[in-house]
Amino acid sequence: MVSSHLLLEEPIRMASILEPSKPNFFPAMTKIVGTLGPKSRSVEIISRCLEAGMSVARFDFSWGDAEFHQETLENLKGCIKSTKKLCAVMLDTVGPELQVINKTEHPISLQADSLVVLTPDLDKEATSNLLPINFGGLSKAVKPGDTIFIGQYLFSGSETTSVWLEVTEVKEEDVVCMIKNSATLAVSLYTLHVSQIRIDLPTLTDKDKEVISTWGVRNNIDFLSLSYTRHAEDVRHAREFLSNLGDLSQTQIFAKIENVEGLTHFDEILQEADGIILSRGNLGIDLPPEKVFLFQKAAVYKCNMAGKPAVVTRVVDSMTDNLRPTRAEATDVANAILDGSDAVLLGAETLRGLYPVDTISVVGKICAEAEKVYNQDLYFKKTVKYVGEPMTHLESIASSAVRAAIKVKASVIICFTSSGRAARLIAKYRPTMPVLSVVIPRLKTNQLRWTFSGAFEARQSLIVRGLFPMLADPRHPAEPTNATNESVLKVALDHGKASGIIKPHDRVVVCQKVGDASVVKIIELED
Repeated sequence: MVSSHLLLEEPIRMASILEPSKPNFFPAMTKIVGTLGPKSRSVEIISRCLEAGMSVARFDFSWGDAEFHQETLENLKGCIKSTKKLCAVMLDTVGPELQVINKTEHPISLQADSLVVLTPDLDKEATSNLLPINFGGLSKAVKPGDTIFIGQYLFSGSETTSVWLEVTEVKEEDVVCMIKNSATLAVSLYTLHVSQIRIDLPTLTDKDKEVISTWGVRNNIDFLSLSYTRHAEDVRHAREFLSNLGDLSQTQIFAKIENVEGLTHFDEILQEADGIILSRGNLGIDLPPEKVFLFQKAAVYKCNMAGKPAVVTRVVDSMTDNLRPTRAEATDVANAILDGSDAVLLGAETLRGLYPVDTISVVGKICAEAEKVYNQDLYFKKTVKYVGEPMTHLESIASSAVRAAIKVKASVIICFTSSGRAARLIAKYRPTMPVLSVVIPRLKTNQLRWTFSGAFEARQSLIVRGLFPMLADPRHPAEPTNATNESVLKVALDHGKASGIIKPHDRVVVCQKVGDASVVKIIELED
C-alpha cells in the first residue's frame, strides 16, 4: 500500500497552524468540479462559484431536461466572459441507473421489519408496500439474501432518506424485500443500487447517446463522465461513438468507477480512459465501508503513476445543508489531496445545497493547506522510479523541468504546448509551483473550413492538479521560431505578473521547443 506523503521529517510548527491562510490568485493547485443545478444556475451564483475556485462545471443528466441545462450553460458562458475565469464543461451520463418512480410525489413511509415489493409495473402507484422501478430485469438479477439500497442521497447528499432492503423472495417479475430500517422517501426520484450484482443494461444507454449527440455536440463538451464504467470496452465504445460526432472526437472520457465490477477491471479501464472519477457514493454501498479508503488510495496512486487525473467525489456531504463541513469531512478532503487526487467533485453540495459558493471556497482552502505539507520530494522519487529507464524524450524533459524548478525555487513553470501532453507530463511530477500551460493554437482544416485548435486542450487542463492554461494568440504562428517564442513568453510572463504569481527577481523555468529540440531554461527576472 502507498505510504503517506505527509512531511513528517519536517515537523509542523504549532504556531503556523494559528497563522491565517494567505489568499492567492489560484485558490489551490487541486481543481474543483462543481455540479450546476437549481441552487447554482443564476448568473450571480455561477460568477461567485468561478471566483471561489470552480474550474469545471458538471451537468448531471440524471435529472433535468436539455433545455434546463442549456439555460444554465448559457449563464455559465456569460460568467466566464465577465469574470475572465476559464471553466470546462463536463457532461455526466445517466448510464444503467435504476430508479424508484413515484409519480404522485407524495412522501412514502417505510417501516423497519415490514415487507415491500419492487415491481417493474410503472402503471402502479408507489405506496409503503409497493415501489415501481424502471428496470424489468431485477427479478432475474437478484436472489434471496441480496442487499438492495434505495436512497435520494446518491444524487442529493441527504443521508436521512435512505433505506436498506434484504431480498426475501422473487415472484415472477416482482422482488419482495424486508425493510431493514425505517425511512421516508420524500421526493419523486430515488435511485436504487443492488450490492455487487451486475445489472444487464448498456453503460452508454440510448438516452445518453441522444443527449450527447444533441446537447453535447451543440456545446462542444470538454469531458464525458461515463457513469457505471465496468470494463475497458465501455470506454472504447464511448470513444468510438464520440469519434463520429465532429469536434467531440477531442472530448476526454473520464471513467466513473461505481461498483465492484469497475474496481475488478480498474487497470484495463485506466489504460483506456483519459481520467478516473472515484464515485464513492455507490462504491460505499458495493464495498464494505472499511474497504473504501483502500480502493481510493490504490486507485489514486495508479492514476498518478499513469499521469491521468484522479477525481474524488462525496467529500463534504453535510455542506448540502450546513455552512461548515464536519471535522471528519475536512480531514477527508485533506487526505484525498495527500493521496494525490487531482480534483474534488462536488455533487449535491453545489447542485441543490444551500451554500454552493461557501462549499467551493472551504474545499479550496482545505486543499491549499494540504498541498503545503504534501511530500513532493518523496512523490517525485517514486514517480521517477516507477517510470524507469530509459525514459522517453518528453518524460525526461518534463521531470528535468520540475527538478530544476524545485532546485532554483522557481515561482512558476511555463510550458509551451500544442497538444497539452507536455504540460500534463510536467504536472504528473507534482511540482510545488503552478504550471502555466501556454497552448499554441494550430490551424487545421476539414476541407470545408479552416479552424484553430487549442481551446479543447486549454480547457481540458482545468481538471489537472497544478496546471493553469492560457491560450496563445492565434496570430502568433505555431512554428517554434525564436521571435515567436520570445513574443509568447512575454505574454505569459505578463499574465503571471498581473495575476501575482510572478514577482520581480523571481526565477521562472521555461519548457519549450526550439527547432527540433526540447529545451528547459531558467530565467531570472529583473525589476
